[in-house]
Parts: sequence; C-alpha cells; structure tokens
Amino acid sequence: MFPKLDPLLHSELRLAVMSILAGVESADFTFIKKQTGATAGNLSVQIDKLTTAGYITVEKGFKGKMPCTTCKITPEGRDAFHAYVDALKEYLSAGK
Repeated sequence: MFPKLDPLLHSELRLAVMSILAGVESADFTFIKKQTGATAGNLSVQIDKLTTAGYITVEKGFKGKMPCTTCKITPEGRDAFHAYVDALKEYLSAGK
C-alpha cells in the first residue's frame, strides 16, 4: 500500500517553497518569488497556508528603508517535507 501524501505539500508552489527553504537558513519573499516564478499574490496565499500549518515562520522587517519578508522552515515543516519526499520515493520505487 502506498503512503499517504501530505495534501498541503502536494501543491506545486507550496512544494517549491518548502524545497527552497529546506536548503537554506532563510529566504526573503523576493528571492522565493524569483525562484518559483509565482505572482506576489499567489505566493502570499501559499506562504500563509504554510505558516498556518506551522511548516514555516514569517518575519516582516526592513532592509534599510525597504520592507522585507523573510521565511524560514520550522522543525515540523522540515519533518513534513522529508516525510513527503520519502513517500514519493516509495511511489517511484514501486514500479521497479
């Protein structure tokens, strides 16, 4: 039987955000937007969903006089991300 995939991470954009954050200490909104190619509005909505789930934290501040939103993966988010990746590996290895 196949493992259940986390529906929150099964979204392409949310998975992309988590993939980026899993590899860095933190990333600002502009960097994530550029890497994913998402619109600011859509990215904001998806970041809110990940924050509500406790998978990431968001800090709002300033770099000089410019507003800056920084995202960071939480330990719970890292665990969920790794569980999702492991589940996908099981799906991929089933046909071998």
